[in-house]
Amino acid sequence: MLAGHGLATPIKIELMARTVELRRHTDAEGDFLTPGGARAAVEIGRRLEGGYDLLISSGAQRATQTIACFLAGMGRTVAGGVIVNAGFRSSVEERWFAAARQAPGKDLEAFRKVDPELVEEEAALLGGVLKQVLESLKEGGRALVVGHSPTTEAAVLGLTGQVVQPIAKGAGVNVVEEDGRYRVEPLT
Repeated sequence: MLAGHGLATPIKIELMARTVELRRHTDAEGDFLTPGGARAAVEIGRRLEGGYDLLISSGAQRATQTIACFLAGMGRTVAGGVIVNAGFRSSVEERWFAAARQAPGKDLEAFRKVDPELVEEEAALLGGVLKQVLESLKEGGRALVVGHSPTTEAAVLGLTGQVVQPIAKGAGVNVVEEDGRYRVEPLT
């Protein structure tokens, strides 16, 4: 109550956003970065803001190597190091490859045309993993996840319901959770 006025003053409580930066690994041959992919990842690392609470690899060598190169480019450390969360790597990669060979494009809508159950099931699983990471962050916390395409796009779809365009190597999106709502922001 305001003194002498008998009126309650509304108090606005601002919650800080939690952010997961999702990036695709850079150019690879098999499961290892090419020399150009390693150089590109170091250069991307030079441009990253940093301030991450958590660094996560899908567990694939190319994803882990990309994060290592990002760190080299940033010239910083992250207290928790790099952890592996295999939940960001599909257990049915061959099914994704088969769908990619048949799909009329490389976006999730094209994949849905040839294997709608794959997209629906994987989006639910991967979106759940993304949600767990967001919920593990403190308010204002940030995580960087390096994974793959189209599974990164499927994770975004599963959590937010939003279809994002195929993510180029080294590129990505931010998924921001604020007050229980999600938004997707392109990375520049």
